Amino acid sequence: MAADEEEWQRVPLPGERTCWRRVLRTPVRDGALLVADLYADRPDPGPGPVILERTPYGRRATRPSDGALGAENPPAPETAAEVFTRGGYRIVRQDCRGRGDSEGTFVKYLNEAADGYDTVEWIAAQPWCDGRVATMGVSYSAHAQAALASLGAPHLSAMFLDSGGFASAYEAGTRMGGAFELKQATWAFHRAKVSETVRADPTLRASLESEDLGAWFTRMPWRRGASPLRFVPEYEDYLLEQWENGAFGPYWEQPGIYARGFYDDFPDVPSLHMSSWYDPYIRTATENFRELGRKKHSPAYLVLGPWTHGARSQSHAGDVDFGPRARLEGSLAEHYAAMRLSWFDAHLAPAGTTEPPPPVRYFLMGGGSGRRTAEGRLDHGGHWCTATSWPPEETANLTLVLGSSGTLTPASDTTDATDAATDAQRSFLEYDFDPRDPVPTLGGQVTSGEPVMSGGAFHQHPDDRFFGVTGPHLPLDSRPDVLVFQTPPLTEDLAVIGPVTAHLTVSSTAHDTDFTVKLVDVHPPSADYPQGFAMNLTDGILRCRYRDSFSDPEPMTPGETYAITVEAPDTANLFLAGHRLRLDVSSSNFPRFDVNSNTGGTEIGDRRKVVATNRVHTGGRSWLTLSVRPRELILAPLRC
Repeated sequence: MAADEEEWQRVPLPGERTCWRRVLRTPVRDGALLVADLYADRPDPGPGPVILERTPYGRRATRPSDGALGAENPPAPETAAEVFTRGGYRIVRQDCRGRGDSEGTFVKYLNEAADGYDTVEWIAAQPWCDGRVATMGVSYSAHAQAALASLGAPHLSAMFLDSGGFASAYEAGTRMGGAFELKQATWAFHRAKVSETVRADPTLRASLESEDLGAWFTRMPWRRGASPLRFVPEYEDYLLEQWENGAFGPYWEQPGIYARGFYDDFPDVPSLHMSSWYDPYIRTATENFRELGRKKHSPAYLVLGPWTHGARSQSHAGDVDFGPRARLEGSLAEHYAAMRLSWFDAHLAPAGTTEPPPPVRYFLMGGGSGRRTAEGRLDHGGHWCTATSWPPEETANLTLVLGSSGTLTPASDTTDATDAATDAQRSFLEYDFDPRDPVPTLGGQVTSGEPVMSGGAFHQHPDDRFFGVTGPHLPLDSRPDVLVFQTPPLTEDLAVIGPVTAHLTVSSTAHDTDFTVKLVDVHPPSADYPQGFAMNLTDGILRCRYRDSFSDPEPMTPGETYAITVEAPDTANLFLAGHRLRLDVSSSNFPRFDVNSNTGGTEIGDRRKVVATNRVHTGGRSWLTLSVRPRELILAPLRC
């Protein structure tokens, strides 16, 4: 036995099943030892394919994103591993550098390329590996897969990336439209609390436990020494480095956070990309699927569900339920482990043993009764569909023009006389954006945001559950700093499937400001919801200094008009007849994104805030582009 391996241990499992586990210590290029568990169906197995999962959360920790498996929800790592070992695979679960039992200093994302590459190649040389090393994992474990693939690990054989794998962390997952995603702040704080440094020091642990994270979110932006991480400088440093690097440049082009720059170096292997409509990594999944499918000979696959981050075993997201078919179990596979095993078998088992799935599987939200379920959620409904590309090959663009009376009108229609007269008199709408009173985040594509924010679909009418909300509790669209553009009640069903892009002509009294957009499905009033239900679908943001270039920011000239593009992550929703399609435009979405001070100063450490008067110019100068599916194809069944 090699010095870097320990004795095999038998691990009993429910139902009189068993698997075997051994601790591994893998040396990487700088001499650090990374600790992992190797699972197999017997001690000293012969060579076979290995599936690697690298995690910063503890290799033996259970995580909700691992899904349900029998009576375990979530299952213990050994329970999930046994599904694969019974299928002939060896499983390796490794603690990332500086986390769990692994040596070295943790720096979020930036060590995973080299460490992952070295781990794959070390595994491939072991007697229990046949030279094929596949990878899998959710969230950070998906980022770690794309990181090692960016360096072209020669023995990488297949990748199952779920809810992560940065195509560009600058554009989704860490920043969006130049704004900073504050889930990075909550994640850093919670991970620091369980870091090795803090666990080893009772005083330091007490210091972090006594911090009021919600209170700190009222003191934005943070500065070095003036943050809840001030006693854990290694976590404060990496977080503020992400935050301070507002412009795209070398920092954001590193392997591990910028797969887009390394697609040519990715090994030509099968890959599956999975995400959810209320997850921050929709853009990552769709871009990785599209580009790897285009650049490689090996097949790429895409799965998009109606969940929050990794919550595949639930039928709801926030206050909205999508019906029993929304759960992965029984719709896509028996359970999550079985889905992954079947996919690996299709590409690593002998040819013809297992059929591969369709290239694209996505959940089209909508079509439900609109009633309140027994659990108190809106029954929005939905069903699974398949396609060969993303957006689906049968979709087409629909352009809706923003009118100054709050209308959304198809570009092909003649503007009605009332709106035309209004636009002739006043071709813009304006509002005061006060960064001291930002528009609160009500759900959306959020993860790891607790206790200040949670992802999902919610009625856009705040209550005491939401951070930063004070009375009176009135709908968001009643705020003077939220512009609302909506269609009349639809006369027939409309399926929106794919990108959501707002083309706005804007001006401001500030040298820099933000513009946000949010796509909303407005359910009509009903007995259960007498005020209706304005359900958020997707939202985006643009920091105007980056309107022309993320790498070369330029201030605005107060009063000058600019054409900007604000992109929101893709969605798939069936707007039923009688519903309205709505676009909300504003300048903040907090605490999902940091709030622009409107001064044009540095994005971190700016101590001043000023009110900006922002305008959206109408009269045919601003419009919304959607990808829609013809009505006759809406109810096409899942073909798998």
